[in-house]
Amino acid sequence: MEVTATQKMLSPRIREDYKLVCAAIEGNQKAYATLMKRYRSSVFHTIYKMVNNRDEAEDLTLEAFGKAFTKLSTYAPDYAFSTWLFRIAINNTIDHLRKKNRLSFLSIDETIEPDSDNQFCNNIRDSALDPEENLIRDQRIKWMKKQVKNLSEKYRRMIELRFYKELSYDEIARELDIPLGTVKAQLFRAKELLYGMMQQPHARAHLDSTVRR
Repeated sequence: MEVTATQKMLSPRIREDYKLVCAAIEGNQKAYATLMKRYRSSVFHTIYKMVNNRDEAEDLTLEAFGKAFTKLSTYAPDYAFSTWLFRIAINNTIDHLRKKNRLSFLSIDETIEPDSDNQFCNNIRDSALDPEENLIRDQRIKWMKKQVKNLSEKYRRMIELRFYKELSYDEIARELDIPLGTVKAQLFRAKELLYGMMQQPHARAHLDSTVRR
């Protein structure tokens, strides 16, 4: 991905972000981390204003970054990376709110869904999907559940309670008899670990092959 003469006229921040995007596409994990650290807080606060719920905002923030990271190759530095990222985050949140109102739809990671605007793994089937889309989702669900088994016991337990049993943060805290803050921290870390697994070359290849089938 070469920078054109027009792109060289853009601001230093846009050029810097573009270099990070290029590095991330090549598999540089530090580049992913830098982009996330740079915009995570702003994305979170934007989403929080839309959902008015910190837990949902945290989940949707990770989903937004996951979705963006799976689409990095589509970003062109003709405008700010932040503009592109926030568009994904806002559209993803709107989609989440729409589905919440009319569907019983759960997602551990829908950011891996390249077309549905949502990155953490157990998509409960939407009856509106056609058979082929359901098959693709089923394959991804099975693969992601295998990845959950690779987590340490405490993180695996968090994922199971939150996304398989659909317990709230408060319910998990009572179930495990631990502070609410610990639940949030451990669940957040568990989802980050899952996302990290998805960024490994063999994982990306598997997900890509699922899309192409």
